[in-house]
Amino acid sequence: MNQQKRLEIFDRLAVAIPDPTTELNYSSNFELLIAVVLSAQATDKGVNKATALLFPVANTARDILTLGEAGLKDYIKTIGLFNSKAAHIITLCKQLLDRHAGQVPQTRPELEALAGVGRKTANVILNTAFGQPTIAVDTHIFRVANLTGLATGKNVIEVEQKLDKYVPKKHKQDAHHLLILHGRYTCIARRPNCQNCVIQDLCDAYKSKALVMT
Repeated sequence: MNQQKRLEIFDRLAVAIPDPTTELNYSSNFELLIAVVLSAQATDKGVNKATALLFPVANTARDILTLGEAGLKDYIKTIGLFNSKAAHIITLCKQLLDRHAGQVPQTRPELEALAGVGRKTANVILNTAFGQPTIAVDTHIFRVANLTGLATGKNVIEVEQKLDKYVPKKHKQDAHHLLILHGRYTCIARRPNCQNCVIQDLCDAYKSKALVMT
């Protein structure tokens, strides 16, 4: 795929999705970090239900430590892997207080050194909280990037590296959320809504499907 086509894809997505942002509810960088950690292998909707109860009670590192691991579990027990996530979050909160005065750090190495924070989570925080043009490749982005031909790869690192290289500069900041939302609501894994897709004619997978049908 050439750069002109990539630019056209993102131009169209930007029009179709005029306010691309996370669907996680948060009011501070710390709340965003906790929500993203909780969102691993869970839906944003499920995380939002849990944090709607948790954050009014505990929305700082010190508050969550005061709540304790058992207390935290009571709020997040509806989320998958809540036991391990609670343990990670308690350790993460201790690390934030010990190393960063309770504040969320703004560099990848510092973020990835926190319990429960991997490359994908770090990219989300850098992009959404701190306005850095990073792209966190989740299952939606991996699927859309490969199907469309935007950035093909066998694993998330390959796809991330290619997107980082090829996404047009004007769309770099919003690319992460544009691709996630397109994958979540249009290029759906089980049943892609190709007929209502604004980039249908630019998509490699749709072209291949069209050729098979003719």
